[in-house]
Amino acid sequence: MTGPVDPELIAVRTDERFDEAVLQDYLRDKLEAGELPLHVEQFAGGHANLTYLLQYGEGERGVEYVLRRPPLGPVAPGSHDMHREYRALSVLWKAFPPAPRAYLYCDDVDVIGAPFFVMERRRGIVIRGAVPSAFGGGEDERANRKLSEVVIDTLAAFHAVDPEPIGLSSLGRDPEHFLERQVKGWAGRYERAKTGTIEAAEELSTWLVDNLPVSPAPTLLHNDWRLDNMAVDPEDPGRCVAVYDWDMCTVGDPLADLGTLLALWANRGEGPGAASPMPTQSLGFMSREEAVARYGERSGRDVSGVSFYDVFGTFKTAVVLQQIYFRYDQGQTKDQRFAGLGAAAAGLFEVAAGRRP
Repeated sequence: MTGPVDPELIAVRTDERFDEAVLQDYLRDKLEAGELPLHVEQFAGGHANLTYLLQYGEGERGVEYVLRRPPLGPVAPGSHDMHREYRALSVLWKAFPPAPRAYLYCDDVDVIGAPFFVMERRRGIVIRGAVPSAFGGGEDERANRKLSEVVIDTLAAFHAVDPEPIGLSSLGRDPEHFLERQVKGWAGRYERAKTGTIEAAEELSTWLVDNLPVSPAPTLLHNDWRLDNMAVDPEDPGRCVAVYDWDMCTVGDPLADLGTLLALWANRGEGPGAASPMPTQSLGFMSREEAVARYGERSGRDVSGVSFYDVFGTFKTAVVLQQIYFRYDQGQTKDQRFAGLGAAAAGLFEVAAGRRP
């Protein structure tokens, strides 16, 4: 499909290629325009699931889709779940417009080497680390404020979705005990991804279990809510046009999503929260405290106990980095972007320990 060059797209990485002819044969009668010539590119962003652009034909007849599959190598149980992501996105768009619509799921690993699903493509700007020039390059206080507001307001709107009418109330198991299960589960993930002993991580695993709060009423959860999992309108940084990465979507404690977000939200003058932090230190961006207060106002929830979720969210993010680094350390991927994630994970565990009340 002809059009402007998309900076998010690259040629498919050598070790992440698949047989495009086999995929085209499989999809030919399953997608609109599936009979047209297929061109495949890869979205460069992200460190976990692999995302590809499927371009069928060119010009006015051309149609674009997005294909999602798990990363290379073994994955942690319950993570990178393509069927869960497909199930959520096949219906969530009806109640939550920023969710792209999923069209098709395939569990036949003979097609591309792993389960995958195909969804619509949404066009927008994804903010990764720094505010792009389209929004002032970090110098436009009003644009920066809008970016900080949209990530909070969209989260509150998502948590207001009733899962029952769209058939997602059974997406998670035992929502009332979600937080306890999550804390123990993420501690186990850390143990399985260890490449050495990190004292702060060991201490946090115990502290989190010993300090579990009472959860509010359960809602739908994204489980990886962050600015770079969103796309905003190129003409308005305050309007969300898409939310991505739904493979951990479930039902449980909504404050867990807020904690995940806060893990990457450093105030001005603080050190960055992770290897690729959100641009939260840009002039005009809300502080962590303002973000928490705004979520409380928009959602109507008590946020006085958010410190626990902040620590847990930071711990989870560190574990994710450690899991990715483990795959690199074990030779399961050769992507050099992952070489420094072990040190990044260790630093983030220290940040989490420092955020304990």
